[in-house]
Amino acid sequence: HWVGVHSDLHAHHPGEVPLVQTLKERCSMSINERRTHLRPHHVLYAEDMTKSYGKFNVLADIDLAISEGELVTLVGPSGSGKTTLLKLFLGQEKHTDGTLLLDGEAVKHPDPSRGIVYQKYSLYPHMTIFENVMFGLFLRDGGLVKFLMNPKKWWVKRQENKAEALRLIERVGLKGHEEKFPEKLSGGQQQRVAIAQAIIRRPRILLMDEAFSGLDEFTKEDLQIFLLGLWDEANTGVDGAPSTHPMTIIFITHGLGEAVYLGSRVLGLSQYVTEGREGQFGARIVADEGFGRKPGEPRKPKSPSVKTTPEFGQLIAYIKKLVMRPEIRQHVTEFEGTHPDSFITLTEEQKADGPSAT
Repeated sequence: HWVGVHSDLHAHHPGEVPLVQTLKERCSMSINERRTHLRPHHVLYAEDMTKSYGKFNVLADIDLAISEGELVTLVGPSGSGKTTLLKLFLGQEKHTDGTLLLDGEAVKHPDPSRGIVYQKYSLYPHMTIFENVMFGLFLRDGGLVKFLMNPKKWWVKRQENKAEALRLIERVGLKGHEEKFPEKLSGGQQQRVAIAQAIIRRPRILLMDEAFSGLDEFTKEDLQIFLLGLWDEANTGVDGAPSTHPMTIIFITHGLGEAVYLGSRVLGLSQYVTEGREGQFGARIVADEGFGRKPGEPRKPKSPSVKTTPEFGQLIAYIKKLVMRPEIRQHVTEFEGTHPDSFITLTEEQKADGPSAT
C-alpha cells in the first residue's frame, strides 16, 4: 500500500544501532565510525551530514542510503537545500560535517561517474546536436592531443564514438536532427539532447535538477515516460543477468505529482522541523517513501493512468503534509519512512526532547 504508518521500519532496538551522543562526540568521530547503516549495495551514503555557509545552516544531519539502480525523486519547499544536496553528491561543493560516501569512499571532485542535467538547457549553442552529444567522448579520449600523438588510432576511435553517438541520438528520438543547432529545437527536444549528453559516458549516477520544470505539461509527461524507459533499460540485464551498466537517478522536482510518478523512492527534504535545541538548524529528510522495490531490482515504468488513481492522490497529500506545510513541524523523533534503507541517527538531547519523552 502507498499510505500508512510504518514506525516499525524506523524503530531503534537496544543494541541494534549505536546512537550518537553529543555534537562534540559526533564531530570527533572518524569517517569509519560513521557508517552505521552502510551496505554493499549503497552507491551513495550520508550520515549526520551537514552543510553550512558561515553561520547559516542549510542542511542538518542528513541520514540517507541510496542503492544502486534506484530512481530517487527529491521534493521540498523553496530554500530547503535540494540543489545544495545535489551539488554535494556531484562533488561541486563539500559538506561541512558528517559523512558523505560514494561507493564507500569520500566524495571528492566531479568525475564521469556522475552525470548531470540542469533546469536550464546546458547545450553548447555553437555546436550541432551531434557535436554536443559527441563532445563528452571527445574529452574522454584526449581530444586533439591524442590526435597529434596517433592520428590513425584517433580516427578509428572517432568512428566508434560517432556510431555510439548516432545510436543514442536515435534512442532519444532525434534521428534526423543531428546537424541542427540547439536554437532550432523545442525545449523538450533540447532536454532530450542534454540527457543524451549526460549519459553517453555511462555514468553510474545521473543527477537531474528540475530538468523538466520549464516545459508544458504534455512535453513534461512525454519526457517522464522517456526517462522511465531509459532507466528501465539501463538496469535490465540480458536474459535475467545483472545489468552491465546500471544507472541510479536522483531527480529534484517541485512537483509532488512528478515525484510520485517517477520515483521508485520519494524523499522529502524540509526545514519545517523541530528538535531539542534552540536556533536554526537547516533542513532534514522528513519523508522517505518506498514502493516495495528490493535493492538492485528496478521497478517497471508505470502507465501515466496511475496519476488518476485515489492512491496516487493520497500519497501526494501525505507527502505534502509532511514536507510542505510550515504549520506542521515534525519533531525529529517522529520521522518515519517506508523505504527499507530509511534511517535516522539522534542525539540523547534530541530524544529527550521528543513528544514521547514528555
